[in-house]
Amino acid sequence: MEGRHPLLRQCALLRRRSRRDPHGRGARGQPRDQYVIGTKVGRVILDEIEDVSARDLGEKGDVFKYGRPNKIVNDYSEDATLRSIEDSLKRLKTDRIEIAWVHDVAQDFYGDEWLSVFESARKGAFKALDRLRDEGVIKAWGLGVNRVEPIELLLALDGPRPDGFLLAGRYTLLDHDRALQRLMPQVAERGLGIVVGGPYSSGALVGGPNFEYAPATPAILDRVARIKAIADRHGISMKAAGLQFSLAHPAVAAVIPGASKPGRIAEDRAALDEVVPADFWREIRQASLVNPDAPLPFLG
Repeated sequence: MEGRHPLLRQCALLRRRSRRDPHGRGARGQPRDQYVIGTKVGRVILDEIEDVSARDLGEKGDVFKYGRPNKIVNDYSEDATLRSIEDSLKRLKTDRIEIAWVHDVAQDFYGDEWLSVFESARKGAFKALDRLRDEGVIKAWGLGVNRVEPIELLLALDGPRPDGFLLAGRYTLLDHDRALQRLMPQVAERGLGIVVGGPYSSGALVGGPNFEYAPATPAILDRVARIKAIADRHGISMKAAGLQFSLAHPAVAAVIPGASKPGRIAEDRAALDEVVPADFWREIRQASLVNPDAPLPFLG
């Protein structure tokens, strides 16, 4: 496979921007080569309204609890993928999209049916995106998921040629063992890249009440408290610890921290520049608060 796609390093804020500006108005007047457009395929939100009480969205149903009642259609076929990209090009008034993620082909959204959904994407979306990349309509594609297993399965296939992956919540200070052991070595070996979504674990790492979109367990809250006690002793923020941990792995190309308001973006940017002493990383490693094999800034 080709080396890690450089576009992955530029996509950290794209998902949140696209939600607020679905027609690309914020990019008008800007030189096209000065920004990167990322989108997703597989789940389409229609203008039609549906009964939200009848939805079955698996264990992640609460993600849409306060969302709009627009009808959700899940379709990973080739035709649906091509239509989705074509519609995005029209709405965004552009002739190309840099990155396309195949959305949520995983057990947390589809339960026991997730493998059949993945197979539909293998026969449809993956082939369509491979072709669109070869034609220059998109420049890169991969999976956008909250679980490690779909990425492992895709990497085991001979045919599709993904450029990288958007993995949410699975390479964070609070949850990284499985990705570290089973996924990151494969990604690094193949020269691909991981974009880490949700580095704050639904807010739990930075003092929020939720982990994985649900109330945090006592064990998670205790882990957060222990990390924060060490961070406080060293005078650093939890945002800096979380972002810099995720970025320390050589397979990670970017992070998507998300933002509830514009000021959060400035906080995240400052956290990236914050100096975190090596002693902090040594202490959390000695306290068994990170996997002993996890790369750490300044320590490796």
